Amino acid sequence: MKAVRRPPWLFSTLEGYRSRWVLGDVIAGLSAGAVVIPQAMAYATIANLPVQVGLYTCVVPMIVYAALGGSRAMSVSTTSTIATLTATTLVSAGVAADAEDAIGSLMMLTLLVGVVLLLARLCRLGSLVENISGATVLGLKIGVGATVAVGQLPKLLGETDDFSGSGFFRSLAAVGHAFSSANWPTVALSVGSIAVLIVLKRLAPKVPGTLIVVVGGILLVWLAGIDEFGVRLIEAVPSGLHLPGIPDFAQTTALVPGALAIAVMAFLESAAVARSLRTPIEPQIDSDQELFATGAANTLGSFFGTMPAAGGFSQSAVNQSAGARSQLATVVTVVLAVLVALFLGPVLSLMPEATLAAMVFVAVAGLINIPELVRWARISRVDFWVASSVAVIGLTAGLLPAVAVGVVVTLILVLRELNVPRIRVVGHSGGVLGVNLDRGLYTANAMANERKLLEIVDDEDGQVEALVLGLAQQEVVTITVLDALENLDRELSQHGTTLHLAELPNTAAAVAARTPWFTGLRATGRVHDSVFEGIESAGAAQSESAAGGPPHPGELDDPR
Repeated sequence: MKAVRRPPWLFSTLEGYRSRWVLGDVIAGLSAGAVVIPQAMAYATIANLPVQVGLYTCVVPMIVYAALGGSRAMSVSTTSTIATLTATTLVSAGVAADAEDAIGSLMMLTLLVGVVLLLARLCRLGSLVENISGATVLGLKIGVGATVAVGQLPKLLGETDDFSGSGFFRSLAAVGHAFSSANWPTVALSVGSIAVLIVLKRLAPKVPGTLIVVVGGILLVWLAGIDEFGVRLIEAVPSGLHLPGIPDFAQTTALVPGALAIAVMAFLESAAVARSLRTPIEPQIDSDQELFATGAANTLGSFFGTMPAAGGFSQSAVNQSAGARSQLATVVTVVLAVLVALFLGPVLSLMPEATLAAMVFVAVAGLINIPELVRWARISRVDFWVASSVAVIGLTAGLLPAVAVGVVVTLILVLRELNVPRIRVVGHSGGVLGVNLDRGLYTANAMANERKLLEIVDDEDGQVEALVLGLAQQEVVTITVLDALENLDRELSQHGTTLHLAELPNTAAAVAARTPWFTGLRATGRVHDSVFEGIESAGAAQSESAAGGPPHPGELDDPR
């Protein structure tokens, strides 16, 4: 009986798997679970959602990415940036503050994120999305870190009001009011939890500090009864998993802008984590495959009440450092999350709110990377101002406008760079000038290149009788580009210069051949296979025209 061959895109990280790696993957999966499960529960509170929603995000999205993703060590759940954008989106869309009522809208938001990512994959936009600058991402993370950190302070002081998604300054004002009614046992627990997390992170990074803090908080409630002193506990966590459901379509239109921003950040974070974890012996990360895997993880996860998911650096780093060799480690993490959801609901219900707030506070404080911003100021003023602007907009106008501004500014900078003509002189013989366009023409840079070529001809003081233009980079040609080339031919002829084209790729030439102008150009022998051939042919034509007889070509400067 013939064995069924596994499609290359399915569980691709198992390619070349060795049985001796199983133990390492199991240990890595358990280690990552000790970080990702409590962390995801804490991130759910950023969006004012029940902690079990974070737990659900450690199941379906993770198993879908394990099947479709290309990174061997990346762990996909929610992240602080995604959770904050989720909170901002739900608040901006006017979703009810009641956490249970928000689940339907959350499912719709996660579905929209997944659909956007899948559409981007369908259009092969993986490399395009990666053009979002590091300055934009840095500025957004600073804005996210400051906003979420300040938003956790009331909970660390014993207040119950949640200001996640309400903006930096409103959260800051709430902190001032919270000081007057602070619960000091809660403050002591918060300070102790933060101290444990920071110390373990610096001195024993392999120890799962989040798990230590969670277990410690639960034990203090169970054995010492600190809740009797006013320390508030999280809402009761039901046992079991979320049954499949249908998203709420009522707020779809209002959720679309936020879904676009979350989709961009989800892919950027996932791609960055996947590339940072890749070892030299592993296959290259395929951007389009990552779009598909992340999109599918969100799309399928949405029907199970999950938050938008992306690759998280902290749990992925733990996964890799513990010895993960494939996505089998993620499967182990998923099994652990399912067991926790099924059997540990009553135990998790003993967790203090301040414990989760401390975990979130420490996680997001690491996003406020001021030293990196200062380093960028020394290296590139443009990147510094982009990052600073995005951060300021995030703190004042909100995180969604910050993402929009960052994306627009990045595209402007990319277009500005692409629109700068890259023209190189490769040969000059008598009255014939050969040049190469090192950057292809398209709608936005066609006129700039046309003007630059006319300037080059003008600088020769009427000595250029023929211009041979190398277009090897012009894989795609549009009507706008053809119109610009035809206009260049017309402008040059008014200067007494004849235009020749060379090295135009076959795909572009086939499109150009549908125009009478290009057909006439080819009929008169002004389309050539190489710039050197064009220079030789144009020189011969000029010589024949001047002598009125057979050409006697002289020495040519070999452009090579």
